[in-house]
Amino acid sequence: MTKKDKELRFLGRVKSITGQIVRISCETDYRPAIRELLLAEDDHDTCMEVYSYSDDHTINALLLSPVDSVSRYTRVVTTGGQISIPVGKGVLGRVMNLYGQPQDEKGIIKARELRSIYTEADDTDKLRSSELRIQETGIKVIDFFTPLPRGGKLGIIGGAGVGKTVLLTELMHNIQQEKNTISIFAGIGERIREGHELWKILEDSGLIEKTAMIMGNVNENAAVRFRVAWAASALAEYFRDDGNKDVLFFVDNMFRFAQAGGELSTLLDNIPSEFGYQPTLQTEVAQFENRLKSTADRYITSVQTIYVPSDELTNPVVTTTIPHLDAAVVLSRDVAQEGRLPAIDPFRSQSSIVTKEDLGEMHYVAVTKATELLNQFNRLNRIVSIVGEEELSVENRKIYRRAQQIINYMTQPFFSAEIHTGRSGVFVKREELVKDVCDIVTGNFEDLPPEKFKFIGTIKGAGIEK
Repeated sequence: MTKKDKELRFLGRVKSITGQIVRISCETDYRPAIRELLLAEDDHDTCMEVYSYSDDHTINALLLSPVDSVSRYTRVVTTGGQISIPVGKGVLGRVMNLYGQPQDEKGIIKARELRSIYTEADDTDKLRSSELRIQETGIKVIDFFTPLPRGGKLGIIGGAGVGKTVLLTELMHNIQQEKNTISIFAGIGERIREGHELWKILEDSGLIEKTAMIMGNVNENAAVRFRVAWAASALAEYFRDDGNKDVLFFVDNMFRFAQAGGELSTLLDNIPSEFGYQPTLQTEVAQFENRLKSTADRYITSVQTIYVPSDELTNPVVTTTIPHLDAAVVLSRDVAQEGRLPAIDPFRSQSSIVTKEDLGEMHYVAVTKATELLNQFNRLNRIVSIVGEEELSVENRKIYRRAQQIINYMTQPFFSAEIHTGRSGVFVKREELVKDVCDIVTGNFEDLPPEKFKFIGTIKGAGIEK
């Protein structure tokens, strides 16, 4: 869906086409602004967006329609506007594309207004106060080791097949239950099947009515995938400012967002950076992340998956995105191969609010002691793998057993995986979680085998007795 002036103005003709980059020769004195929407004169469904200027008379535009929809010498007109999407209650429960067109076969999306996908940055006096509130996710390993502040950003980082999308879906299910909260989902460059599965889960659970999904799947061209992030951001800003709602903002996948920008940069003949990515990568990520701000009245809490090629955490997309995050969970292939869900590595994961002031003394002390136990477990595990657990001293066997109990306790049945695992999902409150870990650390369950703690909710709920 696009915003067009009543009278379109002739601009010029297409000079050349390279992938999704269309070079237009201006034949009038009018010079459209960057990001202005252009149309083919004889087919207004063929959309282009001004990206840059090669010289005073040549425009580089992103082609937002199929490549075969435009050819050399096609006459181009300007709209005077930008890409716009419908906003308001009518988008909730719906799946749309970059233009706000329905993708769920539920008819036209009814909205009172259209809004540009680009907005100016918020005034600093509107930003959220320094008061901290923890966003409980119900997922034990996240709430304990890498808690997320409400209005903050959480990154889910991992390679292929380690459970990023499953974890994202579970987070959507768990934290969308709160009142006066809606969810925005931006699907960037992922498979159509995964988007359909997520839509089906949300519909079956009744959560789709509080969710708006904007999709730019892997089959879309790079220009469309690149702009889906901006469209979703515009929706989040609308519900935060005009809808007076707290917003949960989900992105799958930030790597595909950066990848789409890199594809366009290559077509524009820009010299890549040292690692092969576009030279504007940091700017593009920062512009997107800076729109996901909370105000004094309402929050935007963001969860973003980041695919890591070859499991290499030094990938520029990861290192560029992490500074914008308040918490980052790293998924481990080794943990996934051991059958533990979620496959989160607490040693490589981090949160900016793991302090005594933010978490409270009980939680902070529990995290400190549990981390120390797991560190000792890693040291002892190398010995056990060679000579066996029986060769450890009595004290080291206690440490080893307690650490195993913590590791198993951090596994959890997911609501979103019930159909695959046959186990009912659980939501664990932070207060109960911290108490359980304290009991394990102090040795209250020392005589119990670690296997009893695998895939349970709370210790009390599992019927485990001291």
